Amino acid sequence: MRVTKRTNIAIRVLMHCAANTGRLVTKSEIAERCNASENHLAQVINQLAQLGYLHTQRGRNGGLELSRPAEQIRIGDVFRALEAPVPLAECFADVDNTCPLTDACRLRIALTDAASAFYATLDPITLDALVCDNAPLIDILAPEHRCALGMRHSNLAAQQQTS
Repeated sequence: MRVTKRTNIAIRVLMHCAANTGRLVTKSEIAERCNASENHLAQVINQLAQLGYLHTQRGRNGGLELSRPAEQIRIGDVFRALEAPVPLAECFADVDNTCPLTDACRLRIALTDAASAFYATLDPITLDALVCDNAPLIDILAPEHRCALGMRHSNLAAQQQTS
C-alpha cells in the first residue's frame, strides 16, 4: 500500500502542531520545518480544518493549531479520511474501472482485507503517541518549544533523579 503525498503532508502538519501545543503556528513555518510547498500545505490545511482536526485563524497574528488534544486524534481516522477517496486499485474505482475481471476476481477481496488490516494497525496510535516524548522529532519541529506531555515527562524524570 502506498500513502498519498497529501496524507503524508497532513501527518507532518498535525505532528508539527502537536509539537508546538499552546501557540499558533504558521504555514510558512511548517513548510520550512517539514520540507513542503506552501501551496500544497494550504490545500492540506484547509482539508484538515474541514475535517475538524485543525483550528485556523486568519490575519496578521493568525496561524493554526490542533482543534482537539493530540491524544484524541487517531492516526487511523486521519488516514481513512484522507485516503478513502483514492481507490486502492482500478477495480475499486466506480467510473474508471475497465477491468473485465472485477465480478469474478478474488484479489479485490484480499485487497479490501489488507486495507482493513492496515487501518486497524493505525487505529490505536494517537498523534500524541507519535510526538510526545520523542525528543529527536521535537528538536526538528519545535526546537524552542516542548510538547506539554513531553515536558511533564521530562519534569517527572528530573524529579525522580533528584529524589
